[in-house]
Amino acid sequence: MEKRTLLAITISIAILLAYQYLFLKPAVPPSTVGNTSGVTVNQEVKQAPVAQPAVQKTEFTGPEKEVVVDNDLYSATFSSRGGTIKSILLRNYKDNNGQPIVLKGDAVLPPFAIGASDGFQYAHAPFVIQGGDVTLTPELNAASLSFDYSDGNIVIRRTYSFHYGDYAIDLKDEISGIPSYWITLGKDFGIYDKESSRSVHFGPVILKDADRLEFSASKLKEPKMVKEGVKWIAQEDKYFFSSLIPREPVDEVRVWNKDGDALLAAEFKSGTNSYMLYVGPKENDRLKQYNVGLEYVIDFGFFSIIARPLFWVLKLFYKLVHNYGVAIIILTTIVRIPFIPLVNKGQQSMKKLQDIQPKMAELKEQYKKDPQRMQREIMELYKKHKVNPMGGCLPMLLQIPVFFALYKVLLISIELRGAPFIFWIHDLSAKDPSYVLPIVMGITMVIQQKMTPSSMDPAQQKMMMIMPVVFTFMFLSFPSGLVVYWLVNNLLSIAQQSYTNRKLKTRET
Repeated sequence: MEKRTLLAITISIAILLAYQYLFLKPAVPPSTVGNTSGVTVNQEVKQAPVAQPAVQKTEFTGPEKEVVVDNDLYSATFSSRGGTIKSILLRNYKDNNGQPIVLKGDAVLPPFAIGASDGFQYAHAPFVIQGGDVTLTPELNAASLSFDYSDGNIVIRRTYSFHYGDYAIDLKDEISGIPSYWITLGKDFGIYDKESSRSVHFGPVILKDADRLEFSASKLKEPKMVKEGVKWIAQEDKYFFSSLIPREPVDEVRVWNKDGDALLAAEFKSGTNSYMLYVGPKENDRLKQYNVGLEYVIDFGFFSIIARPLFWVLKLFYKLVHNYGVAIIILTTIVRIPFIPLVNKGQQSMKKLQDIQPKMAELKEQYKKDPQRMQREIMELYKKHKVNPMGGCLPMLLQIPVFFALYKVLLISIELRGAPFIFWIHDLSAKDPSYVLPIVMGITMVIQQKMTPSSMDPAQQKMMMIMPVVFTFMFLSFPSGLVVYWLVNNLLSIAQQSYTNRKLKTRET
């Protein structure tokens, strides 16, 4: 039982890690009322009974005018066509070439475009801009920009308000002449890098009451709609996102597949409607300050009740040492301390189990034709030598939630993006370019297996030696921060196993 459980746990961890990097994570159970551990994924959304809004591009004549709004965090370019955003440049985040990251809109369906219920026909309407380029400073810390459009009895005014030191943009729409209208986040706006987001969700996400609803284009066979309890809508990748947080009730939110892309839109009644827009990084502390649940766009997974405190502690250590690599080492060490007594007992139990293996082999041979008698004799042997056959597995089982929670923290935290560690490690969110850390990690796994008492026969032990090789190849492409965590955890396990082995040896002599 001990060897099968150990093998099952090891293989399960390997499969989960590989799956998260090759595919999207599976949905987790819906949250319950009063959930305090964060929101979870619930894909049970009503199917829209009617067709999705059609994306239409109505041709308008006249030149396009652009206006640029700058503050200390971004540079946003607005267009007179549709009164929409064309792009937002993030000053504090760089791409692989050291250039600022730019979140771009789509030419056909630009971000925050509006239209009547049968399409987004005002996405390219010629709006008149009231105002010009704006540069915000500590002295000029707020400004507004208005866009006007009229066609017969249809009148639209859009007013954007900006703030120094903030990614949030306030938007007020004043619309008359139509009973209702749609507003969309556009196509892929807020999604910067789909490839690096393969291990996590990217695409539309909705916060409905306490449930985080995720959608992927490949799974949107039919349009989906949400009618009540909408807190915000967003489009996300691993580190960045765009969102619309309505101040007034939403009539309906729809998500649909358009030519392989997942699109998202919300419907409002005409009149005056206000929203907060956020386009930028997933900075947890900043998002919490808005008090609208926007921090739940950061999905810490099933064990979020553990992950969020770990994340807070990681940032606390960073403030002290100013190096996320060192903070990970300290956090890994601190997290392991509560498990030291359990791990010691487990290691001692495994050593005792190894010592009685010859007697167990004799009993199995003696009573091989009487399985029930064999089980009774083995249980008596356990009692006589005070051996718990599951004692070596229990500490591992208790550590698994902590491992998965910390794994998720290190995987999705934007704070680790571009964070240096030592020498050749310049980005803890990227793989080790020289593969030194994964190889050293694999070596520590071999040492750990050699030192750990085992009740397996020699042939099975040789099979288990394949695991370090498998893990090493898996970790070659993992973020360096994760490899640092695993490596430090292995080193601590080796130190504790060495102490336990010496202690047991002293008792025997």
